[in-house]
Amino acid sequence: MRQSPLSRTGTHVLLILGSVMAVLPFVSIALISLYPSDQAPTGLALPHSLNFGNYARAWSAANFSRLLTSSAVVAVCVVPLASIVCILTGYAFGTMRFRGRKVLFVVFLIGLLMPFEATIIPLYYDLRSIGLSNTYAGLILPEAALFLSFGTFWMRAHFVSISRALVESARLDGANSWTTLWRILVPGAHAPITTMMVLFFIWSWNEFLLALVLASAPAVQTAPAGLAFFFGEHVTDVSGLAAAAIIITTPVLVVYVLLQRSFIQGVTSGGIKG
Repeated sequence: MRQSPLSRTGTHVLLILGSVMAVLPFVSIALISLYPSDQAPTGLALPHSLNFGNYARAWSAANFSRLLTSSAVVAVCVVPLASIVCILTGYAFGTMRFRGRKVLFVVFLIGLLMPFEATIIPLYYDLRSIGLSNTYAGLILPEAALFLSFGTFWMRAHFVSISRALVESARLDGANSWTTLWRILVPGAHAPITTMMVLFFIWSWNEFLLALVLASAPAVQTAPAGLAFFFGEHVTDVSGLAAAAIIITTPVLVVYVLLQRSFIQGVTSGGIKG
């Protein structure tokens, strides 16, 4: 059905307004990060001079070389680990029939509803009791587990939408469940898997509370912890804080820009059907 010119205009206006509202906070933070120390930040107003030295000062003050390395280590481990497990669980729930399947899937979905903040204190004591507090493993495993509910739901929705005839024909040709998954179904699920992995990377990179509680040792702290260096007891270094926020956000923007086509395709191709 073709849209009328008035409807198309209204759609474009809404999209433009939405884009402006999404970009304005980033523009505001970028401007604040360039304010000199002798001028108070005032939102979207331009500073009287641009101080790019705030980025070098923020980088050295918070030791971002170490923090970004820790974030990269955690994200590089969390994303493939959580993705592989979610592909397996989504495949099981989406294509197999077994006793208790519906009840078990509801148990997985509880993870989407229950705030993980309610479990973080007992989780800390459990990890400490087995010697995993303040270690990469003690941060990677809980983060991967945190993403399983969404990932299982996402991949199950994709596998449910696949024609049963494709799975049955593979089995008639002698392919077992493992071969059917990795050689037939996964190659055709590039878009939803990429979307899921991008989301996992963003969530892992931005995760603050888990890193704060479970990895308080400087050697394993992640990038969001660097923001705390710019909060004083009485004074906050606003320009340094904004520069640090831009530094932390840049890797996420780079990953999204590189994978945006697959990400958008995964979102719009029916990844949440079923």
